[in-house]
Order: sequence, then C-alpha cells, then structure tokens
Amino acid sequence: MAGGPPRLAIAGGAVLFQASLGGIYSWSVIARALQQPGAFELTRAQAVLPFSVAIGIVFVGTYLGGRLQDRRGPRAAALLGGVLYSTGALLASLASGRGELWFLLLAYGVVGGIGLGIAYIVPVAMLQKWYPEKRGLITGVAVGGFGFGAVLTSPLAQYLVEANRTVPTRAFLPLGVCYLVFTTCGATLFRNPPPAARPAGRRGDFTCAEALRTRQWYLLTAMLTLNTVSGIGFVAVTAGAATAITGIGPAAAAALTGGMGLFNGAGRIFWGAMSERYGRMRIFTMILALMGACLLAVPYASSPVAFIALAAVVFANFGGGYAVMPATAGDFFGLTNAGAIYGLMNIAWSIGGVVGPLLVAALAASGGYQNAFTTLAVVALAATALPGLTTPPGRRAARTVRRPAPAPAPAPVPAFA
Repeated sequence: MAGGPPRLAIAGGAVLFQASLGGIYSWSVIARALQQPGAFELTRAQAVLPFSVAIGIVFVGTYLGGRLQDRRGPRAAALLGGVLYSTGALLASLASGRGELWFLLLAYGVVGGIGLGIAYIVPVAMLQKWYPEKRGLITGVAVGGFGFGAVLTSPLAQYLVEANRTVPTRAFLPLGVCYLVFTTCGATLFRNPPPAARPAGRRGDFTCAEALRTRQWYLLTAMLTLNTVSGIGFVAVTAGAATAITGIGPAAAAALTGGMGLFNGAGRIFWGAMSERYGRMRIFTMILALMGACLLAVPYASSPVAFIALAAVVFANFGGGYAVMPATAGDFFGLTNAGAIYGLMNIAWSIGGVVGPLLVAALAASGGYQNAFTTLAVVALAATALPGLTTPPGRRAARTVRRPAPAPAPAPVPAFA
C-alpha cells in the first residue's frame, strides 16, 4: 500500500485509539470516590449521572462521526472526536465540589459524551473496509481495545483519587492528557483503503434513510439496546457490588473492575470471531442467554472467586454484542454507508447507558443488588427472542419506494411522412 501504513498498523492504531476511549468504563471507581464523606458526598444515583449523561448522548456523536467519516475520511473524524473526549475529561477536573455537579455533567457528560461517540464509530466502520473478509473478527479486535482500556485506566484512576480524596475529580487532569496523546497517536494512522483495495459497493447497499425504513434496523437496535441495559447496568456498579456482595475492600474492587476489562476486550474478539463461523444471530442469542444466566447468579456469589467468574462472563458477553452488531449491520445494509447506519444504531448505547445504571441504582437503593441484577437478567433473557425474528432485508427492499424514471417521449413524426 504505497503512501501509507499497512493495514495491520492501522488496526494497531485502532486498538490504541479505542483503549483510550475505554477509560469511560472505569467510572465506577470515580463514582465510589464521589460518594465518600469529605469528598463530594453525592448519593449513589447522583454519582452515576455524569456517566449516564455521557453514554446517553453518545449516539449523537456516533451519528455525526459516522457521517463525517463517510464524507471526509476517518482521520478527520477521529481527531475531532479524540479532542472533544479529552477536553471533556480535562474540563471535568475543574469541578471542585458537590455544588458543581452541573458542571461535571456538562463537561464529562455532554462534551465528553459527544466526543466519545464521534471517536468510537470511526475504527468500527473503517476496519470493516480494510478487512471485508473478516468483518466480525476485525470489529472484535477494534472494539476489544475499548474493553482493554478499562484494565489500564481503573487502577490508575484509583491511585489518582486516593491522592485527591477530597476532590477526586482532579484525577481527570492526567487522565485527560493521556487520552489526548493516545487518541492523537492512533488517529494519525487512520485512512480509508485505496480505491483498488476497497470492497466494491453492492448494488443493493442501503443509505441511512433506506435502512431506517426496514424493520430489521429496529430489531437489531432493540437487541443492542437490551444487551446494553443489562451489561452496562452491571458495569456501572461493579466495584460497589463487589464490595457489598463479597466484602472485598475498595482497592481490590478497583483492581477487579480493571481486570474485568480484559474479559470485556477478550469477549469482543472471541464473539466476533465466533460470529464468522456460526452466524451472527445465533451468536447474539448465546450472548444474551449466558449474560442473563450469570446476572441471576451474581447476587448469591459471596465468594470473590465465584463473583469474579460470573462477572467475567457478563463483561465478555456485553462487550461481545458490540463486536457482533457492527458486522451484522454491514451484512444487512452494506458497507457504503456503514458509518452513518451503525452510528445511528448506537442510540442503543445511549438508551442502555441511561436506563441501565439508573435502574440498578434505584433498585439497589430500595431492595439491594439481588432485585437489581435479577431485573437485568430478565431483560437479557427476554431479548433472546429477537434474533430468531431477524433475517436480512432484501437487497432491493428499500428501493421500492423510489418512483420509476419517466418513459422517454416518442420521437416526433417528420412533417413529410
């Protein structure tokens, strides 16, 4: 590939880039610190609000990022998203007390959330064009970096909040600098494949508007939404739940949260690869069923070993959904407008990111983690009915609404005929 890095280097840059974004899944460490006496003293529900706002607004960013990437290329979109995401963290470091929760919501939630969305969608759509023969696997590798990011960020975040017990938000200053450096380094490698190496667009590839007129888009989005409600609801409270259920200390709970990022990342790669072999919908059914079964058992896992094993499956399966779904969207709707179509599909991430953590916080406050996790399990198990109802749309199904071209006017009859 003259004039640019090989596709393996681009994939490596995507993993580095996504690892920086995955720091958002270390929020449970920050949330616990914000609730401590002498710090912000937020309630449990207040402490998850910045995370919920960030995830709640992320679909705006993924849609904008998808359209920007489709029109201007992946590097411009990635740089913009990385800068906004990092800026959100840097601004969040300025919040110094409970009375500035609104500023934390604006900085980390709105600015950071939009940046996260713009940045996240870029490698997901870009790498499918570089590796059209292994879309599930390469998508798993790309978003696997997102899961691995929490492995690095959670222990670092714990160290930083321990050093700033009264103002734990100061941890965001060094974190924001790291995010900016790593996203910029990764984004500089990004580019679309040259025309000769790109997969040819199929005649039936859907535009974003056409995809939205199919029932399949809504079924896929519903699957991803329910997967997110169950998975992210657990992710948001993992550290606190581990302490409450098993009795381990805050440092061990933070290490557990970070370690779970390994399973989140590995699950994305594993399930993405499995979807190549056994089919996307069959694998998505397995993802939801296993996650639901483990969520039912988690409240009774008083042994740290049992809790870790069950949490590992939940993290792996939740992450796996985000590897399988982009490839499924490519299978169903084509790659020509993959950024915008899957970008808008990430409204599932936003809905799940708001509903999941707030639902768990409310249920845990009133009835403990048993009620909260049982509810999440029911959501995941109920969602297993959807993959069987979802088949690819006809390649020309969305084209039937177009008016046929007018018939050519008859040739004029010569006057002397």
